[in-house]
Amino acid sequence: MPLKRSHDPKTNMHLIEAYFKDSLPLLQAVEETNSLFFASAAEWKPEEEKKSLFDVLKSLWTRREEPIQLHRTLVDETGAYPDWKPVLDREYSVLEERAVSTVYVKPGDDIQGALSGGGKTIYLAEGTYIVDELHVPSNTIVRGAGVGKTILKLRDTAPKRSFVLTNENHVKGNHHILIEGLTLDWSLERLHPDEKSSSGNNRSSCLTFANVTYGWIRNCDAINPGLHCYDVSSTLYDYSGDGHRARGGSRFVWIDGCTGTGFGDDGVTTHHSDYIFISNCFMCDPSGRSHKKGISNSNGFEVDDGSRTVWLVNNVSARCFGGVEIKAHATSSAAANVHIIGHLSENDNRSFNFRHIGHHAAEDPDSKTARFITATRIVSIHPIYTELYAVSKPRVLTVSAYHHVVVNGLRAVGDPAYDYKNLPVAGIQYKAKHVHIRDIAMRDFATAGAALKVFGGANKPEYVTIENARFVNCGPCPLSISAGATSASSKNTTTA
Repeated sequence: MPLKRSHDPKTNMHLIEAYFKDSLPLLQAVEETNSLFFASAAEWKPEEEKKSLFDVLKSLWTRREEPIQLHRTLVDETGAYPDWKPVLDREYSVLEERAVSTVYVKPGDDIQGALSGGGKTIYLAEGTYIVDELHVPSNTIVRGAGVGKTILKLRDTAPKRSFVLTNENHVKGNHHILIEGLTLDWSLERLHPDEKSSSGNNRSSCLTFANVTYGWIRNCDAINPGLHCYDVSSTLYDYSGDGHRARGGSRFVWIDGCTGTGFGDDGVTTHHSDYIFISNCFMCDPSGRSHKKGISNSNGFEVDDGSRTVWLVNNVSARCFGGVEIKAHATSSAAANVHIIGHLSENDNRSFNFRHIGHHAAEDPDSKTARFITATRIVSIHPIYTELYAVSKPRVLTVSAYHHVVVNGLRAVGDPAYDYKNLPVAGIQYKAKHVHIRDIAMRDFATAGAALKVFGGANKPEYVTIENARFVNCGPCPLSISAGATSASSKNTTTA
């Protein structure tokens, strides 16, 4: 049954687990992924390069790429989480101690005035609040009566660049902020139907944390933003080149139990930020209106430029361009050290898409920063062509340019009557290196050229291993390893 807009993200874990009844228990699967990943990551050798005068000048407004500290995924009776989650738990107690003053607000009251000064817990009563743009100071809890009950809606005259809600100071930064139990409505209908919905850089979203340390977003719903539903970001986006990251990134932010729809670009996204935890969320049905019609790279979940140490646990996406995209633009550092534990993608065009744009072709420079991804227990249900990005071919999984990637537990279900045009539906390609994929089950891609293909050519991937793969009704050549991909291998593969 197709996932509806009303899908409850609290059921995500059980929905995903249903596809892995024949697999290892979650704890063992995660421990196996940890072991494979740490063994692979130990082989990473950054290229030494000389700094140009321009690189030195760039350091005035950017940060240079620094070494990544690796962390493990842990599992207990509550599920999977990063080993640095205790930092968030400790700082949440600090927030509760600091937000000591209680203020009750009802529709028609001055919300911004109530927020002023911080150190408060603001309770927003049930009702609709028409706002221009709300700025939340440090040491503040904003708590509504629940999704669909407390609604913050942008005024019809609000500029396109407006947020519904953001932190108070993007330059100096803020800390210890919780937003909970709200519907955030960006009022897209105030724009002309053919008008591009975003104004540029990191503006035009429902909720943006820019330069926030210790932030929580819980049980919220975001509707029709011009850009993103939820953006964990730096002061500004930065495109100073691979190897550089923006200053003013956010750190230690947890988004949990949130939903979003109608987004002009992405549902949940991160930029130039570290230690981000995204769990139990559901994003669906983007508008794509921040892009030109027909080329909308609108993802349910995106870990973008310069983001590092990001965990995505038990999330679901539907009818987006990408379910989960881990990437960077050509002139930015790639997202790195990203770990997915449980994700279900339904009717997305590209369920799981890992790439560093501008670093794929043989003549392109190799990516300096695209590395360290794991994906445990990921599910792709019937990837399809979409009007969002008309020329894009449906894919279960695509790995391009990234090094040291571990996929442990992939389930993919197609539609035997759907026309995949004799093209592959999963691919390892374009300079990817040290990619290990295991525990694969793919079925009903009858019209695909290959269920899983390792591409060749001058920009072929290297050191690819595929093991424990099962293909059912996946055409005449379920697994294709191109002749030029001489360092790729497979074992224990069955077809039916």
